[in-house]
Amino acid sequence: MKVLLVLPAAEHLRVTRESPDVPRRAMLRFSVLPLTIVAALTPPEHEVTLCDENVEPLDLDADVDLVGVTFMTALAPRAYEIARAFRARGKVVVSGGFHPTLRPDEAREHFDAVVVGDAEGSWPRLLADLAASRLQPVYRSAPHADLSTTPVPRRELLSRTARHYATIHAVQATRGCVHACRYCSVAAFHRSTLRTRPVAAVAAEVASLPHDFMFVDDNLIADREYARALFTALVPLGKRWVGQCSIELADEPELLALARAAGCVGLFVGVETTSPENLAALDKSWNEGDRLRERLATLRRAGIGVIAGMIVGADADDPGVFGRTLRFLREARIDGLQLNVLTPLPGTPLHADFERAGRILDPDLSRYDFRHAVIRPARMSPEELQSGADWLYAQFYRLDRILLRFLRAIPVLGLSGAFLGLKLGLTYRYDNRREGIRGRDPARRGATTGSSVFRPLLPAPTGVVRSGLSASGRRARRAPAGRRPPA
Repeated sequence: MKVLLVLPAAEHLRVTRESPDVPRRAMLRFSVLPLTIVAALTPPEHEVTLCDENVEPLDLDADVDLVGVTFMTALAPRAYEIARAFRARGKVVVSGGFHPTLRPDEAREHFDAVVVGDAEGSWPRLLADLAASRLQPVYRSAPHADLSTTPVPRRELLSRTARHYATIHAVQATRGCVHACRYCSVAAFHRSTLRTRPVAAVAAEVASLPHDFMFVDDNLIADREYARALFTALVPLGKRWVGQCSIELADEPELLALARAAGCVGLFVGVETTSPENLAALDKSWNEGDRLRERLATLRRAGIGVIAGMIVGADADDPGVFGRTLRFLREARIDGLQLNVLTPLPGTPLHADFERAGRILDPDLSRYDFRHAVIRPARMSPEELQSGADWLYAQFYRLDRILLRFLRAIPVLGLSGAFLGLKLGLTYRYDNRREGIRGRDPARRGATTGSSVFRPLLPAPTGVVRSGLSASGRRARRAPAGRRPPA
């Protein structure tokens, strides 16, 4: 059987036959790990190919028997287009990933079958059922599935397009997160559970990789004892890596030192907001807003660069939040920013909160990409939220600020670490300029509104409605801002 596994892309990022040029944003893409794991779970008698629409055109006339599509919420409309096109040709099309798992009834309307949860167990069973002509509409993975048999991903399937990624060497040691942040699809997908792969298996996989790689775990230190064992096993390998974890790493000097010795040079940290009120409302009080600067400084003093995930649009945010956030990022010497407009993804507690309150304004799922205002904020207008978010992104990635951060990072992170931040900053700047993002600071009276690729909000109706086919739970549209990490 010929199997095609697809990662859809948003229209403004999609590579097509008519628009074959791949946007120069490799630093914002990393290995399509969920699909390469699904490929590895596929028995060898089946022929597997991958297509990531972010880097190559999808052939809707491909000679295949089965099409698997993984997607998050913002890519649902495109995923449904793909399903329609292949099903019109009589092909079997199945789905998996975050959105199908959290909205399986919706996904079933468009696909022949839906994989809910992890691919391990479910995917081989689906293939066997299809071969026996007994395909079921829904395949649910066993709760807390054992990851000890998770295979090494088939990275060779990305060899044709490897140059378009920051790396195709992505590794996952743990899956899920023990926290229950209200906005987080990872927490909803994994039900606030954490599972781990055997340390020996992860170390053996890392040993086979080049010097530089990345961990895509949502919170690599969620299990402290596991993290210690993993880092200890990595130290003699002499590798260099980036990953993501909670800011709590700064509270454990021994574990922090061990992470650095194991090769950690950069971390994505979900800071989210400096407001204690917002942190409490999002069920993330453990981030301790009053200690953020101290904890972030601790990470950087250890020689680890920090990319901060920030959220704007929470209920304590007024029009001044954008200027305050920019000052915080400057004073904390943050090396990179992933900015997210508060977005209630279907299936999360936040979505239920906003739906009950009638505060969801936009039913277009393609705009649920963390870069569009789709809610009615509490203390500003939706237009102010959109303009302010665009302004903050554009200002943080202004060329002079990128270069200043690079120079300031050299004594702390070394030339290679600082250069990594420089490349990331220039890529984000390219992305912003390509999309025409400028915005304005809504706290400044009389400020001129800049252009923005994002269209105005729809008239406000009420009550509207990140892995895949999921082997990992990770995912992406406007990567890396595509999935909202929980850490």
